[in-house]
Amino acid sequence: MHALSIPTWIIHVSSVLEWMAAIWFIWRYGEVTQNKAWWGLSVAMLPALVSAMCACTWHYFDNPPSFEWMVTLQAAMTVLGNVTLCIAAWYIWRSFRSVKE
Repeated sequence: MHALSIPTWIIHVSSVLEWMAAIWFIWRYGEVTQNKAWWGLSVAMLPALVSAMCACTWHYFDNPPSFEWMVTLQAAMTVLGNVTLCIAAWYIWRSFRSVKE
């Protein structure tokens, strides 16, 4: 836990909490608007949340070499998250485009 300073820990933990809150708010927005595309966005945000949790876990245990696999998992979740967020954004765009037609 000594790998990061207290202010850096505050940023890491608050970022994870903010991301969790954003997922929940987007899900609720999808419920209110009855637009399932927003639900898709909230689900698409989950890999990025896993990535952030991997980073926090790795740092919490002082970046041990035995946890190197977690760095790989974090990278994979970042790539997967970027792809799923791109698809979700396209789906939201498409849902609004079909409303105009």
